Amino acid sequence: MRGLASRVFLVSLLIVSAAGLLVAQQIVDRIAARVENDIILLSDIRVLSRYQQFLDGKSESDAQILDRLIDQWMVRTEADVSRFPHPSDTEIDGSLERLRKSFTSAEQYEARRKQSGLSEGELRGIVAAQLYLNSYLDSRFRPAVQVDPKAIEDFYENTIRPQAKGRGQEPPSLDAAHDPVQEALVERGINEQAEKWLKESRARLHIEILLDGGSK
Repeated sequence: MRGLASRVFLVSLLIVSAAGLLVAQQIVDRIAARVENDIILLSDIRVLSRYQQFLDGKSESDAQILDRLIDQWMVRTEADVSRFPHPSDTEIDGSLERLRKSFTSAEQYEARRKQSGLSEGELRGIVAAQLYLNSYLDSRFRPAVQVDPKAIEDFYENTIRPQAKGRGQEPPSLDAAHDPVQEALVERGINEQAEKWLKESRARLHIEILLDGGSK
């Protein structure tokens, strides 16, 4: 169910900037953007590109990835200023295990990791950053999200039942689906509020894009 309403910002997207990760670079690095007094490097874009390749077998354009990294910069900066707690080793281990189980087999996971060029250490760093940013957004916006009972019924009737029937399966009862549907709608609300906040925050920042739009 969570997959049906995965946060656009959190799931497909939300990877830490590679600054601070020890990445073997085969290109001469350069600045892709300046955000306030910080910079985003071309190598940061490359790391996110490799992670997307690892997850989906493909990646977005450099410009799209840079846009995501700017969003991440905003979230990370506010989380750091508020002294939001970083995830524990146990939480990171659990997230890594869920990532491994999202692949059809351990062999597929390892093959995709090697093909992407990511080390286990790099993956752990990315997962730790995802947890940090996701947890901060959740704590910031979840309290303000209210889900109307009618919205739960509508989602059940318009999404859950048709999808189950489309797969030739018997749909769960409304009572059985209630909690997962409610959580999906809460996450959608968090996503909507986060996107609005990011748009408003970006308008107040000094951002200089230096990426030339060349091919990856």
